[in-house]
Amino acid sequence: QLQLVESGGGLVQAGGSLRLSCAASRVILDYAIGWFRQAPGKGREGVSCISTRDGSTYYADSVKGRFTISRDNAKNTVYLQMNSLKPEDTGVYYCAALPWSSVQAMCVMASDFASWGQGTQVTVSS
Repeated sequence: QLQLVESGGGLVQAGGSLRLSCAASRVILDYAIGWFRQAPGKGREGVSCISTRDGSTYYADSVKGRFTISRDNAKNTVYLQMNSLKPEDTGVYYCAALPWSSVQAMCVMASDFASWGQGTQVTVSS
């Protein structure tokens, strides 16, 4: 069974940067992998998703131009580089993987289908 482990969260001031990592327990080809976040008192939302097959990406409007998702298939790891962080980026960040071809569908709909791990806390202070 595929397992994903998130890491890299922390406390940072507004304007700062963090890089999150999502390490998979096995090779993941032809998967859509996404980063999702849940702010206190809010539902889980898709932040950014990537295809391990062709590298296509999707970003939520709220993070476009600030976040960059990337993959290292040799390490079975997906990264989320977060720059120019804002207090509203605060939340628990989770990664998920599904054998889907559409990265947009992954980010928009995967909350109803994916399994979730512990996540990693990101706190941005003003």
